[in-house]
Amino acid sequence: MKQYLFTVILTAAVTLACSWGVWQLSLRFKLYPGIRERDVHTTPTPRLGGVAILIGILAAFAASAASPFFGIIWAQPQTMWSVLGAVLLIAIVGVIDDLWDLDWMIKLGAQFIAAGLITIVGGLQIVSLPLAEPIIGSSWLSIAITMFAIVIVMNAVNFIDGLDGLVAGVCLIANGVFFAYSYIIARDIGQSSYFSLAPFIAAVLIGACLGFLPMNWSPAKLFMGDSGALVLGLLMATSAVAITGQLNPAVLTQAQIGRSQLLGAFIPILLPVVVVLLPLLDFGLAVLRRMRAGKSPFSPDRKHLHHRMLDLGHRGRDAVLIFYAWTAIISIAVLLMYIGSREGWYGEYAAGVLFGVVGAAACLVVTLIPSRRRTVPVSPPSPSAAGAPPKEPS
Repeated sequence: MKQYLFTVILTAAVTLACSWGVWQLSLRFKLYPGIRERDVHTTPTPRLGGVAILIGILAAFAASAASPFFGIIWAQPQTMWSVLGAVLLIAIVGVIDDLWDLDWMIKLGAQFIAAGLITIVGGLQIVSLPLAEPIIGSSWLSIAITMFAIVIVMNAVNFIDGLDGLVAGVCLIANGVFFAYSYIIARDIGQSSYFSLAPFIAAVLIGACLGFLPMNWSPAKLFMGDSGALVLGLLMATSAVAITGQLNPAVLTQAQIGRSQLLGAFIPILLPVVVVLLPLLDFGLAVLRRMRAGKSPFSPDRKHLHHRMLDLGHRGRDAVLIFYAWTAIISIAVLLMYIGSREGWYGEYAAGVLFGVVGAAACLVVTLIPSRRRTVPVSPPSPSAAGAPPKEPS
């Protein structure tokens, strides 16, 4: 655990220092775009924070390569180098898009190439699901499902990048819960190169988000842009595939993970999805909305969940905190259900269900009650509703 804590501290320190440096350089050389119609912020703001996040991630991977504790995840260096290659590719394409706006087809193609590096070259694939029997038999089917899953999560995280501190905070909470889950399950089923990779990536993402959030908190001095949001989404998907997609049902049975044969078997699948539930929900609604209107699924608009929060009358910072609360309530509830079934708590899932129901009810009340009275139209947004634009393929 100490090594994971060191990873978090190192990544956070490097990311914070580099975020300040990138901010200074961006201001000096005017590396920031103008204000667009759909943007929530009113002051031109640098959006190259993904560069700082990338450097922090690279520092963590370099430190892990020199640490005997993480030797097990470097036992198969091809996997690690494929993940780093995918991260670098997405970061470079993201930076180019943040500066000059690439065509969405080019960005989508790069995302599938990155996903292919991880699945085909790195060998991280969803080969089985923790049910009675593995349900994916074809290697090409495993590759296709894994690649689409990675690309979907990448874009889902990118789609919610619309308010100051939103993506960094949501990813911080989600990866904190996922780290606890992956650390517990790794201890249950025994360490291997795959099972230790997931908590390591989660720790790296926790550090990157912690280090970036001070510069990104409202009012933001620096946005992460595509180069940051897509990289976060890529690594979150990779960590989920690394542990959940590789679970052997026989090992799960021996480890008695989840005492209920029904819900206990689904929790290892459910929790990695739940931690990115809000981004996935926003992504799904956006795709359906745009395709129904005869537009590209990646055409930008101002109808994301965070935009709707502003239209309800919430301040930008309050909307972000509400998103944090929803993420924490949903993900912690499922984690408590997993722990309860694992430890044989009274009622097994009762603690998680009770926490989730009470928390969701409180979040719903806060969501539906505006944090301010609307005395002027909210479209276009008022200057007080600061935040980053939704950087999507356009």
